[in-house]
Amino acid sequence: MTLLRLKDVRIERRGRRVLDHVSLEVHRGEVVGLLGPNGCGKTTLLRAALGLHPAAGTMEIAGVPLGQMAPRERAQVAAYVPQEHEIAWPISVAALVALGRLPHRASAAEDAAAVEAAIDLMELRPLAGRPATDLSGGERARALVARALAQGAPLILADEPTAGLDPAHAVALMVTLRRLVAEGRGALVTLHDLGLAARWCDRVILAGHGRLIAQGRPLDVLTPERIAEVYGVEVFITGDAGGPILQVLGPQRGAGGGNQ
Repeated sequence: MTLLRLKDVRIERRGRRVLDHVSLEVHRGEVVGLLGPNGCGKTTLLRAALGLHPAAGTMEIAGVPLGQMAPRERAQVAAYVPQEHEIAWPISVAALVALGRLPHRASAAEDAAAVEAAIDLMELRPLAGRPATDLSGGERARALVARALAQGAPLILADEPTAGLDPAHAVALMVTLRRLVAEGRGALVTLHDLGLAARWCDRVILAGHGRLIAQGRPLDVLTPERIAEVYGVEVFITGDAGGPILQVLGPQRGAGGGNQ
């Protein structure tokens, strides 16, 4: 089933066209990585796909045109993890995660089970009673991911969810996403870590220069030549039984540095 469909989407920001003729799909059972240098429009695209930023073109979630979905209906089928990890109120971590249940009209037992499962998935049990405002940056990121997981939506849109996480928790998050999509969800995740994208995503979409440059299997898209063109860096690519291994080596030879 197609959980997200964008066709010929055009997006402007501050009067400037940032992405043109964007078409992509996310299906059940896959993690899709949205990649590209800073400022290429990845965050704006995620927000537009949820109706949080104006855009032209066709946008559908779970087969329903975005404009026909009420906010509660949209929140039942699509969960969003924002790039910003600010938490304004000193509520407990457990209460923050429970906010993910607001779109639903479920029983108290169902809500509690979803919250407990999300807390355990993100290894937040020791922090569940602490004020969310007291958490470190990485802990806040995990709490916000847990809130989205508790939402139980089939589609997850996550904007740089591994930012601020240590390597163990970053890998654990990608493993969790893989487990969730194996159960029937789908995820579109923006990433700056090309190594994580290559190893853990089923497909990747590379954006740059105001458009989508390539889509497909990680090693078909993330070629050394294409990475050098988009990011201005050289990479080493190999693999093992667990999948591809991609390591950024440094600036492209003969270049002063990559995109910032």
